[in-house]
Amino acid sequence: MVETPDSKGEIRLELPMAVWQLSCSEANPCTLGCCGKSGVCGMGPTFCGPGNCTASCDAKAECDPDNWGSAYVNASTCPLNVCCSSYGFCGTTSEFCGDTTVTRPSCDASSQNVSRIVGYYEAYAMSSRACDVLRPTEIPYGVYTHVNFAFGTIDPTTFAVQATDETEAILLQEIGSLKLIQPNLQIWLSLGGWSFSDADESTRYTFSDLAASEADQKAFFASLISFMGTYGFDGVDIDWEYPVEADRGGRSDDYDNFPSFLKSMQSSFSGTGSDKGISITLPSSYYYMQHFDIVSLSKYVDWFNIMAYDLHGTWDEDSQWTGPYINAHTNMTELQTTLDLLWRNDIDSSKVVLGMAYYGRSFTLTEASCSEPGCRFVSGGNAGNCSITAGVLLNPEIMNIISANDLDPTLYKDAAVKAINWENQWVSYDDEDTWKLKSEWLKSQCISGVMVWAATQDDTNGTCRCPISKPLPPPRLVIP
Repeated sequence: MVETPDSKGEIRLELPMAVWQLSCSEANPCTLGCCGKSGVCGMGPTFCGPGNCTASCDAKAECDPDNWGSAYVNASTCPLNVCCSSYGFCGTTSEFCGDTTVTRPSCDASSQNVSRIVGYYEAYAMSSRACDVLRPTEIPYGVYTHVNFAFGTIDPTTFAVQATDETEAILLQEIGSLKLIQPNLQIWLSLGGWSFSDADESTRYTFSDLAASEADQKAFFASLISFMGTYGFDGVDIDWEYPVEADRGGRSDDYDNFPSFLKSMQSSFSGTGSDKGISITLPSSYYYMQHFDIVSLSKYVDWFNIMAYDLHGTWDEDSQWTGPYINAHTNMTELQTTLDLLWRNDIDSSKVVLGMAYYGRSFTLTEASCSEPGCRFVSGGNAGNCSITAGVLLNPEIMNIISANDLDPTLYKDAAVKAINWENQWVSYDDEDTWKLKSEWLKSQCISGVMVWAATQDDTNGTCRCPISKPLPPPRLVIP
């Protein structure tokens, strides 16, 4: 699960021509595309062909809109079945797709149940958060059907599964005790996370190495099965951030290797008579999701956990597609684009678990008087007392700010988010009202599960709970 947000933009919402230098010459070649003899940048044989090109003539389009051929394109079609524009670029809006629409699953929300509620337990928060930290036994009773322990780690040399430190080893013992009073609760082990593939981590290439080597997989599976048995885990969640992407320790072969890796994992579990489950996380951005063969992966997972948050943050400042403008990080209107990537590939909606956030993304405004989405920011918002991270506020911190400043939150109903601003600060977040809107929306598309990042960002009363699952009083434990 994301500890540091995606730094890449979402799928293009406008023609790349809008950010091109349109005019060019031999002395001023195109930054994207070929310089045609008319002095205009473009793609395909009209701009790049012999006799038609004056500079940067080896540029290739992302896709082939009109039988241009392999000499002019990197691929004949777009990843994830998105549309190829007449300019040779991939996207999902009408500029790319024309009148073509996505066929979405459709259900009566009033009769659709959300039967799978996954809560991530941040084990590392015990040592990294200043206050409001929940131990496993303090997770509100009756809220979740599944709790994912985040994170275990993998030795990059032996591929043994292990605790990251002594504190986590203690928490591993505690988390299994939840089943004493909730026998139907499933506890899963989550491996990976954002920092697992950071440039300065020894585990940077571990997932890619594992996916490429059957011998290393054999050692890993043996250790994983033993580890899960020791601590009573019911399944494993693979949070690989991200395959193929070079700046995240990925390699080009990851696209094909990841499904094979999961197929072998599934076979390994079956070979021991185990019914352990498998899930993986998927990013919300097209940039990263294009490197997941989601059709093949769907054969070997019980479900996908969609990281439907961190759509926006301080990283937008350096993006040509967004810029330094405040926006909600769980905007439902943008999340539909993420779901459409799944529907374009006929992914079974019963295998989709949509992420919800128990935290907000905050900003320091350029001008305190401009506090609507689209206004400029200068930096992340002030760090909270507990989260101690600029640009992030946990929901309990947000509730305290609302109370202390007597604020009246703004509900953006179409986006299903709320926002508050005070002084020169602005934060978007979700609460019971917006989760109700989101839950009706996801149920209307036959999605039967939600996951929360993170259960440990709640409080012991379950204040931030999903509206679809109220905390219950724990049963009395009778000791004979």
